[in-house]
Amino acid sequence: MLSAKSLELIKDLSRNTDSIPTFRDDTIREVLVETQEIFNANSRDARICSATNNQQLLPILSFRHAALERNKRCLLAYLYNRLERIRDMRWQGGPTIPEHVKGSLCEPEIQWFNSYNKLLAKYMKSIGDGQGIDITCDMNPPKSLFIEVRCLEDYGKFELDDGEVVFLKKNNQHYLPRIQVEPLIKQGILQQIN
Repeated sequence: MLSAKSLELIKDLSRNTDSIPTFRDDTIREVLVETQEIFNANSRDARICSATNNQQLLPILSFRHAALERNKRCLLAYLYNRLERIRDMRWQGGPTIPEHVKGSLCEPEIQWFNSYNKLLAKYMKSIGDGQGIDITCDMNPPKSLFIEVRCLEDYGKFELDDGEVVFLKKNNQHYLPRIQVEPLIKQGILQQIN
């Protein structure tokens, strides 16, 4: 069946809405080979049609062209959706790719993440009167400036912006400024207590 492999890529994405599925380069290659075969068959039949002025091949040409376009749309949707998920991962999880996700990405996607990360960091350094502002924190306005957190692992010394040093030990609870501990929450070192 034409375009079955490209549809398989889209179904794989829709089944894994919470994570980024493993990059399916073998299936992409199969879709590209099928697309090239469809294009070659259409080119051959289009030359026959124009040389003989035979209109009988037009329906099959139209059908194959629709399959070719479907393959192209599915491939583009697959790649674009993956990049959107990688971009969202940067905004929600911070500047490093989690190890469990890294195995699902292909090398160009990792390079794209690193480039995007550098551009975002450069932009964040350029705003805020030369001091920089982390725009990935507090996507929603905070209800309070301080939050209560619990240490999930031994971290050691953590210096706050005002110079105060806090020792973060496993299972200890602290009342700290939200903006300063948010990166540690994203990394899984601290957990916010409601």
